[in-house]
Amino acid sequence: MLQAKARWNIGAADGKAAERLAEELDLPPIISRLLVVRGITDSTQAAHFLYGGTDQTYDPFLLDGMDQAVERIRKAIDTGEYVRIYGDYDADGVSSTTLMVHLLRQLGCAFDYYIPHRVHEGYGLNTAALDAAKEQGVGLIVTVDTGISAVKEIAYANALGIDVIVTDHHEPPEVLPEAYVLINPKKPGCPYPYKQLAGVGVALKLAQALLGRWPEELLEFAAIGTVADLMLLTDENRIIVKQGLERMRSTANYGIRALLEIAGVPVREVTSTHIGFALAPRINASGRLLSADTAVRLLTTTSEQEAEQLAFELDQLNKERQRIVDEMTKQAVDMVEKRKANGGLPDAIVLAHEEWNVGVIGIVASKIVDRFYRPTIILGIDAETGMAKGSARSIAGFDMYRALTHCSDLMDHYGGHPMAAGMTLARTHLPELGLRLEQLAKEWLTPDDYIPQLDADLVCDFSDVTLESIGQLERLGPFGMGNPSPRFVFGGLALNDMRTMGKEQQHLKLSLRSAQDETAAAMDGVGFGKASLAEWISPSAQLEVLGELSINEWNGVRRPQIMIQDVRVPEIQLFDWRGAQRPEKKLAELCERLERHPMAQTDVLPAVVVFGETIPVPLQSPSDRYTLWCADIHGRFRPANDRAALTALSEASDVFIYSLPQRMEQLHSLAAEASSAQRYYAAFGGTEEDKQGSILPGREMFKAVYGAVMALRPEAASRSAGGQVVQAIARRCALSPHLVHFILDVFTELGLIEPEGEGYKVVPSSEKKDLSASLLYRSRSKRPDVEQELLYCSAKELRAKLLKGLEPNHSMMEEIV
Repeated sequence: MLQAKARWNIGAADGKAAERLAEELDLPPIISRLLVVRGITDSTQAAHFLYGGTDQTYDPFLLDGMDQAVERIRKAIDTGEYVRIYGDYDADGVSSTTLMVHLLRQLGCAFDYYIPHRVHEGYGLNTAALDAAKEQGVGLIVTVDTGISAVKEIAYANALGIDVIVTDHHEPPEVLPEAYVLINPKKPGCPYPYKQLAGVGVALKLAQALLGRWPEELLEFAAIGTVADLMLLTDENRIIVKQGLERMRSTANYGIRALLEIAGVPVREVTSTHIGFALAPRINASGRLLSADTAVRLLTTTSEQEAEQLAFELDQLNKERQRIVDEMTKQAVDMVEKRKANGGLPDAIVLAHEEWNVGVIGIVASKIVDRFYRPTIILGIDAETGMAKGSARSIAGFDMYRALTHCSDLMDHYGGHPMAAGMTLARTHLPELGLRLEQLAKEWLTPDDYIPQLDADLVCDFSDVTLESIGQLERLGPFGMGNPSPRFVFGGLALNDMRTMGKEQQHLKLSLRSAQDETAAAMDGVGFGKASLAEWISPSAQLEVLGELSINEWNGVRRPQIMIQDVRVPEIQLFDWRGAQRPEKKLAELCERLERHPMAQTDVLPAVVVFGETIPVPLQSPSDRYTLWCADIHGRFRPANDRAALTALSEASDVFIYSLPQRMEQLHSLAAEASSAQRYYAAFGGTEEDKQGSILPGREMFKAVYGAVMALRPEAASRSAGGQVVQAIARRCALSPHLVHFILDVFTELGLIEPEGEGYKVVPSSEKKDLSASLLYRSRSKRPDVEQELLYCSAKELRAKLLKGLEPNHSMMEEIV
């Protein structure tokens, strides 16, 4: 077995509803099934989703305060009043600012823009910036993507005689600022029907109201901010991004073209994924490390040469950002691991450091959530002021904004969404913040909430996957939050090949086919960052894969492939390590692997099983890395080291079969005894007993040993320790000690001799005993058959033979004499 990394939530489409939708709208079956599983079952609703355009957008004047905002801005334009756009330093804020710059240029407004420095000024409006605005003759400030929480700052602006129009989309606090007007779809009492607009989406609606039409020329900026801020791509956001991408594919904007080129994205092929993973990180890098002004200049320049230079600068900043993030993430992971070792993984994680760059703490928080799946806050501390600036990322079921509201008395400032937030507070309040968040997590979350969940739309067969069907999936785009790229589960897959790839061999590539049809065509599966799974997947395993479908194009050849999100092996696995020259070396590798990447409970050691009473020399040294078990001829297991004495074989997830069994029934007994086993590792060799196991002593050898027992007296060495008695008999009879051991065990089983002190004595008996009455002897005589059956079969056949012991009504103790 191999457990999945996440809980799989797999959808199931109503077949009749999907057929009806396919017929009414002439849709391919895969599209209709996906629509139905996502809750779109009505043909009108489906048509709006697939084909809806500007006619599905809302009247901007439904936003509360829009009338007053339009009137005030037009007045400023008419009178020549100087207007300042006040933005934010993230990609949503940058795109919002950019959109407003292009809009006010069109309207002939006297204006400029201002974005505060993340490190020196922090988020949102500040009094120093307002003082500067007053000195520079600004009469009206229009905020974008900020301002809804700026109660004190807007009161200060009012005192300076500056009007402030707030356009924002963040969660409104209980007390709202007394701005000239507040435009936010989430504002209490606002009748706007769609509440999930990004900051740039609200700015777009302001542009629509001012222009009196749908502002197509601004949609590409709105698309960037909407995707970058992880807004739901539903309803109006879907139309904004869909149309924005269409415009971007033929964009005339020098900045967007230069940024796509340096990111290696063909302009005509840009998708929402490219925005999220190529454009947004580079735009964000500007505000994270230096000033967001670089990004705004890039998107508003009218010079192609300047655009190319600025795009290069952003790309370099992004590379530096990646280096800083990697370094900080390593430090943060080490801090969590130390806490985990000392007291267990906390229910919520709060980490702070004086040397952490506050420009990238949000990215680090996301990486910590990915690693440990806990609500996380990462903070950078200013050593001089003692103030900490933080960024939070959450998990499903834990509303971070609500949690911070419960801790509002600790903070100077906070704001955000249920899944992401920011805050400022004194470092002295950090311990209390951590305690409160942990308590809230204990109250709000269940144990299942701490296991990541992966949603998949449908279970599919490989036969459903064609280049044409994959191409049809794009009709459901653009993909993102609220409208994820379709994910499918494929089961009953066999491996043709498995390898790692990448500069550091960090990625996994599988060649997969249907296990039921060995002649079926294979499909590649690629798992980025999943190379470690290769150690835990047996080449003979049957897999289930959850992933997204894509088309791989190489040298003009196009093939379907699966982008793997998760893998599981639902059945017990067998790793075929037969033929290993030194089983103890393979065992050491397994122990190291389990210690590095435990695939079961961390307190359960692997079990090592030896068939026979003699412990192989390489295993005789005490070890704390595994439990050691010996199986007698009847398939009864006894602990053979201290760690085994403290546990049970039935608890082991990983079972290493060191030697070849003497009888098939021993193997079956193992499968029944190791009831928790998920993975078996069959070495089957390397011991002296294995090498001589097929040698069956003749009757003359038995007579010679019997006579030696009668003639020899025990010497000062214990039989259990290898004993000088056995050595003496071996010398006298010119036999190997292993054969002597075997013959003595047969005589003991037949009751012809019995141990006495450190040696043996003959048991007087008038009855003759046939050697075939000994189970040991019969097993030895059949040893070639066991070797043939276990050493020369396929891995698949070996697994079936091993697990035969799990079949019902199988007698574990048959042939006991």
